[in-house]
Amino acid sequence: MPNSLLHAVHVYPVKSAAGCAPGEVEIEPWGPATDRRWMLVDPAGKVVTQRPQPRLALARAESLPDGGIRLTAPGCEPLSVTVPEPAGTTGVQLWKDKVEAVEAGAGAHAWFSAYLDTEVRLVHLDDPARRRPVAPKYGKPGETVSFADAYPLLVTTLSSLDALNSLVAQGDHADEGPLPMSRFRPNAVVDGPPPWAEDDWKRVAIGEVTFRVTEPCARCVVTTTDQRTAERGKEPLRTLARHRRSGDKLLFGQNLVPEGTGTIRVGDPVRILE
Repeated sequence: MPNSLLHAVHVYPVKSAAGCAPGEVEIEPWGPATDRRWMLVDPAGKVVTQRPQPRLALARAESLPDGGIRLTAPGCEPLSVTVPEPAGTTGVQLWKDKVEAVEAGAGAHAWFSAYLDTEVRLVHLDDPARRRPVAPKYGKPGETVSFADAYPLLVTTLSSLDALNSLVAQGDHADEGPLPMSRFRPNAVVDGPPPWAEDDWKRVAIGEVTFRVTEPCARCVVTTTDQRTAERGKEPLRTLARHRRSGDKLLFGQNLVPEGTGTIRVGDPVRILE
């Protein structure tokens, strides 16, 4: 795969909130540094995402040097949140996983609750090295993940997005396209390989870090949410259902697990090892 390069890097400090696109990011065993170390939960301790709360797309979290975050959202005063002291943990539910986390302060709970107009709490993953194993189907003993859905890192390619948009243009909701990559909330975006080449990857090197490819990413209603307006449509799920279906899963992108640590940078070469 000659001349394939890392086109963009994205991190999302608060799960399901807007993130940022730094020029480089440190890859830790559980994923990109600062990525999805914070998460919202409801009063029962269950994860809250854009699925029921599309306005989360407009709440932006920026990582601070001390590990805290700065929050901004329409109609809200900016709020800086410090990393909570690990005086004790609380059990929260992230899909099928029960995870121990540390609650942020009351101010953070109130900020998000007021913005979403529903009671939520903000929690922090204090010890990603041991809190949550990678999805057992493809994880190895000792591998862990942040508050990401199942795996430490998600990769997509520009050519596959172009191919998908061509299919959207031929469908019943062509007016919704072309869709931007932000709909898929990837960590790494690669430029160079042909469309859907990532379906066949088994191991890949991005700059100085190698990754094991686990399984394609099954997409949900979040992809139909315009990340700039929080409005929902039908695409890309309608088109994925026709062209990228595997059983009951609609696929776009590949999940990765780091085989080491290091820094990946925009412009880094991307090599397919297997």
